[in-house]
Amino acid sequence: MITLQINGLQVKVEKGTTLLEVAKFLGFPIPTLCHMEGLSPYGACRLCVVEIGERSNAKLVSSCTYLAEEGLKVRTASARVVKARKMIIELLLASSPQSKTIQDLAAAYEIRQQRFKQEYEDCILCGLCVRMCEEQMMAKAIGFRGRGENRSIGTPFDVQAEACRLCGGCMYVCPVCSLRCTYNEPEKAICGACTNLSPPCLDKEQFDDMMCYMDPCVACEITKD
Repeated sequence: MITLQINGLQVKVEKGTTLLEVAKFLGFPIPTLCHMEGLSPYGACRLCVVEIGERSNAKLVSSCTYLAEEGLKVRTASARVVKARKMIIELLLASSPQSKTIQDLAAAYEIRQQRFKQEYEDCILCGLCVRMCEEQMMAKAIGFRGRGENRSIGTPFDVQAEACRLCGGCMYVCPVCSLRCTYNEPEKAICGACTNLSPPCLDKEQFDDMMCYMDPCVACEITKD
């Protein structure tokens, strides 16, 4: 067993346990986009960063890939961690401003403006679809292509792979494809409607403590210009 400290709480975990698994077991919330139970950790989105070490030796690491170490001190929501996550979410919004998943993350972290130019590239290269196709569907029909700014996901020569069974698993796990928001204008990149602070579809007199039950939430559509 390994003994470490997370958010001031000393715990013992088995060797080979990731920091994300430790945090989830203890109930400390850590946002993720590229992580999913049953798939190998990838560490692409960096949203799950935590701070390890102390003072000048402290550094940020991805909790989904970093294994617990003896005597390690971990902070899952320090000022440095939250600042890094907000920056990452803003960058993700620039690539996929219509993703409800990313919109919800922006609302949860109280991001009110986006400082980066919207590119509308949609894919955030989280690799969930690639790992789902290879590890769960046993097909390897899609994969990464190119490097750097030319990196993308697809099939060789853009020809449909014979191994593809059209199961839809890649779309099911994609945080960009699963649900879409309606706003895509820069000044409305963060609409905030999906936080359901003022549910437009419920009678408050009858449901004073009930949040919106629509899935997906249609608040954006209702308030659309």
